[in-house]
Amino acid sequence: MQKEEIRFGDYLKEMTVNHVHISYNNLTQEAKSGAKIKLRVLDIYRLLAPYLSIRFTEQLRAVIPLSFYLVFFQLFFLRQTIQDSVTIALGLLAVMIGLMMFMEGIKLGLMPFGETLGNTLPKKVKLVTVLLIAFLLGVGVTFAEPAIGALKAAGSLVGPKEAPYLYALLNLYTEQLVGAIGAGVGLAAILGTLRFICGWSLKPLLYLTILPTLLVTLYFVNDPALTPVIGLAWDSGAVTTGPVTVPLVLALGIGIACAAGKGDSSLSGFGIVTLASILPILGVMLLALMVRLNVTPTEIIQLASTNATNTQPSLFEQSPMIEIILALRAIVPLVLFLFFIMLVILHERIKNAPILAYGLTLSVIGMAIFNIGLTYGLANLGNQSGSWVPLAFNNMTTADGVKLEALYPYPVGLMVALSFAFILGFGATLAEPALNALGLTVENLTNGVFHKKTLIYAVSLGVGIGLALGVVKIIFGLSLAWLLLPLYLLALILSYFSTEEFVNIGWDSAGVTTGPITVPLVLAMGLGFGNALGISDGFGILAMASICPILTVLIMGLYVQRQTQKG
Repeated sequence: MQKEEIRFGDYLKEMTVNHVHISYNNLTQEAKSGAKIKLRVLDIYRLLAPYLSIRFTEQLRAVIPLSFYLVFFQLFFLRQTIQDSVTIALGLLAVMIGLMMFMEGIKLGLMPFGETLGNTLPKKVKLVTVLLIAFLLGVGVTFAEPAIGALKAAGSLVGPKEAPYLYALLNLYTEQLVGAIGAGVGLAAILGTLRFICGWSLKPLLYLTILPTLLVTLYFVNDPALTPVIGLAWDSGAVTTGPVTVPLVLALGIGIACAAGKGDSSLSGFGIVTLASILPILGVMLLALMVRLNVTPTEIIQLASTNATNTQPSLFEQSPMIEIILALRAIVPLVLFLFFIMLVILHERIKNAPILAYGLTLSVIGMAIFNIGLTYGLANLGNQSGSWVPLAFNNMTTADGVKLEALYPYPVGLMVALSFAFILGFGATLAEPALNALGLTVENLTNGVFHKKTLIYAVSLGVGIGLALGVVKIIFGLSLAWLLLPLYLLALILSYFSTEEFVNIGWDSAGVTTGPITVPLVLAMGLGFGNALGISDGFGILAMASICPILTVLIMGLYVQRQTQKG
């Protein structure tokens, strides 16, 4: 029976391929003969189905397992029904369709610019101009990053009285917040480009960027008004390393390195992701300091009450047309900047203009659909699940005033909550396609010494531990700074004893874990968790999920080094 099913499946696949070939051959013959081509609906379907199915399947694998896990956990372990299930299902579908269109549009419409600029810039302009363009590109790609929308949407879940400066950054200074994050990415692009050209080691750059960031974090700990901003700042570093920033800035840096004759190194491309996730943290904290010096908490609360009665709709209430306008605002300035560089500074012709236009259109529509799906699907489900997890170990009162008793004894319920976070982080990372690609790269660079599976499990284990520690931080009201400081100091010590290859691999592995699906889901879950426990600061889980995989990979790297030396 099984053999017959396999043969029948192969038969169907072969028939489908044959139909596509027949349709293509017929269209080709008609085109050669000069006849007017008439496409039937069936012909369009046969031509587009293989193209769309591969790209949609990638998003399906990322979204569906996580969604099923959250639904299963909420139904069977937390014993709560899924509210707005139809809306959530449609939102998840919009997330998959939107992200598929956005990724394809970015690949066709923006990536060619990065490669062309990287190969052409060093030949036609001076190094100072190259670095300035790299900085502006880093700022521009941050506005086009889809996960930034999740950061903005999180502002509606923060109260102005409980955390005034956190509320101000997320609601009153939103554009400045994204600009500060973008400035950090731009500075990372400059340092990364210089590192490619000059062949600098990553270790000194780590010390020069992380130590000042930790010192500013210590200052924030001593100011109760700024303490809630620490979680947002460290989480923003995870938001930046997404599907737009990393490929575009990386393509520019590697292209410049190749043009300068330094692109043949096996480490070309590593390190820029790390810098792009550290420097935005410093940018957000410096912005918070400026706001702190110019605005008082009382003024923020007054502005919040004014905006509550007279303001534009939040991301949870915006129409598709408004989402398209926001997507245009995010992507069009970046595109115009790239066109200006190509035409005015480099005097290069725009090749394949119709394909570029098609890609940019796809990216705008895809970003709008993704943001709508993010609000009503992914963020809604994550916030809902996070809100119910405390019921496992803690008594709760619903919005309707109904009092609910804890489902399990306190130790058991606590283990249920931590297991929920660990499995979510481990499983989501294990299914991350970018991690598999990084594993293959690392295995090739280390000549098979560091196996692909070893890296995948080390990173997944680190993310799972990080999410669990983030939940511990929220449950017990621990200061995020006192968790991050020793962990980052330990990472710097491990980096000192590690070789350059493993330092690059370890620190860049954190950027792989924070994709456009994981970031909004974890953000919504953490904020929902915090609100359920009456804690205004639900940020910080992403920060923990970033440092822990660095530690696990570095520890595994030292172990592999020792085993290799013994061998």
